[in-house]
Amino acid sequence: MKICVLPGDGIGTEIVTQALRVLDKVGEKYGRTFETTEALIGGCAIDAEGVPLPAETVARCKDADAVLLGAVGGPKWDVIDPAIRPEKGLLGIRKELGLFANLRPARLFKELAEACYLRPDIVARGLDVMVVRELTGGIYFGEPRFDGEKDGERFGFNTMTYYEHEIRRIAKVAFEAARKRSGRVCSVDKANVLDVSRVWREIVIDEHKNYPDVELSHMYVDNAAMQLVRDPSQFDVLVTGNLFGDILSDEAAAITGSIGMLPSASLGAGNPGLFEPIHGSAPDIAGKDLANPLATILSVSMMLRHAFDMGEEADCIENAVVKTLEQGYRTGDIRQEGCKLVGCVAMAEAVLANM
Repeated sequence: MKICVLPGDGIGTEIVTQALRVLDKVGEKYGRTFETTEALIGGCAIDAEGVPLPAETVARCKDADAVLLGAVGGPKWDVIDPAIRPEKGLLGIRKELGLFANLRPARLFKELAEACYLRPDIVARGLDVMVVRELTGGIYFGEPRFDGEKDGERFGFNTMTYYEHEIRRIAKVAFEAARKRSGRVCSVDKANVLDVSRVWREIVIDEHKNYPDVELSHMYVDNAAMQLVRDPSQFDVLVTGNLFGDILSDEAAAITGSIGMLPSASLGAGNPGLFEPIHGSAPDIAGKDLANPLATILSVSMMLRHAFDMGEEADCIENAVVKTLEQGYRTGDIRQEGCKLVGCVAMAEAVLANM
């Protein structure tokens, strides 16, 4: 398996280095061989090449079976031309690889229950949700759009559009993801108001015929937002469009109280997927051995599960992370009284020891 590694900026290099140690260990344990190549993206690419996404990076990513990303951006590049900001590299590689599905798990490890913003009785029921967000369509990309003046005052509009093939392919990703979890999908829309949501619901129902082993339900987005904080344990996989998914995935991540623990995946149709932690580049702690590598390590687990169909190997990593937390190891962002405060390297060492 060929993996293109994009450490990026800030703490990216530190967390990716530790995640690759875990990948090497799981490969050794299960007799797997992973070939890695490194490329530039974001601010470091701007410094070296003048652009946030060099052509060589795109070529190396397309030649790989999966892409592992650290983080991009930082205040160093805040004053440059917005057209070449580091974040443009991330958006660019998603487009180049045709990544239309974003998978954002929000899992609350019981050892970090105190960090959760929800009531203890809600936390006790569990929080393990996968939000599958359509990434390249919907109101963010729909045409026509307008920003200007009309009838003597400021006026703007955007258009929410979805074609059948866009809905069908994201529904398929959600059903496939549910098969690797608890087998339940809740499709989120606003079919009581929006025509586009009625089309969405009809296509999801039709695609569900190919997945009779998966349970399908539907929920309006306003109710889904409420239910996520009222009782997240009722959800397994949530699938929704770009706008609703943007909001709900952030909500699901926030209620866990520890974004330093959360991985993500962006997938396409037969193209290499992109796997990355959801936190930022944290330039204020870069190079100080303070970063939490667990989200990146868990991103490796997602890569094994969703890019290579290596469920056992993915479970090995996740179980090692759980055991490490049970043993009381904590980086600063998830620090709790009475626990062992460690740095980036020591946290990875603990995970490796538990594998």
